[in-house]
Amino acid sequence: MKRLVIKVGTAVLTQDGELAYERMQNLVKLIATLKNEKNIDVILVSSGAVGAGYTSLKLDKSVLANKQTLAAIGQPKLMKTYQEMFEEFGITVAQMLFIADDFDSRKRSKNAKNVMEILLKNKVLPIINENDVISTEELIGDNDQLAAYVTHYFKADMLSILTDIDGYYNKNPREFNDAKILKVVNEISEEELNKKPTANSKFATGGIVTKLKAADFLMQKNIPMYLTSGFDLKNAYEFLVDNIHISGTIFKK
Repeated sequence: MKRLVIKVGTAVLTQDGELAYERMQNLVKLIATLKNEKNIDVILVSSGAVGAGYTSLKLDKSVLANKQTLAAIGQPKLMKTYQEMFEEFGITVAQMLFIADDFDSRKRSKNAKNVMEILLKNKVLPIINENDVISTEELIGDNDQLAAYVTHYFKADMLSILTDIDGYYNKNPREFNDAKILKVVNEISEEELNKKPTANSKFATGGIVTKLKAADFLMQKNIPMYLTSGFDLKNAYEFLVDNIHISGTIFKK
């Protein structure tokens, strides 16, 4: 694997109304290992701007304008935290913000691809988020979809989503004790894709449905997606660093 997109969700990056610094540091160490030891080009798609903004200003996130305001406040705070953490590993970071129209515009997508290649060639870590201030929920709508687009358009070999569950189960593990994790998924039913998205975090916009849609989008393009926990990165290290699939779910044709 030469190029990997890692998407990390708000539930992982925030806790009790604050940034989850220890989990962020663990994520940074994982990415540093992939870049510095495995020589993998990593692109990070990071949620958490709205949650980070809420730590400074308590606005009702259900109002779109408030959500966009929180993102505007939280984005530089999130980036500053990443910048300081990655500097300890000698890694320079760069910020890239997108809306769905950027991927539909030939000129804008070409410009983005040119910048991306320069960043990766120079070992810089691109950190991507949706441009919440000018986007609307009718556009990309969540960072799982954004991460899938990024994986495809920037020609990555795989997308790995780090979230608040350790994989995709045959039934909801929060409701059923006998739920079993599916290590490999080759097909996703229309019924699963059409379920209403739910999110556990107050600041999350996705849920398992948006992750399934991201996986389905990539599977149609023969690009695999790996889903595992961002709370405990043991599975992520085993699969992404050591190439051993013990747990977590891989979606592939």
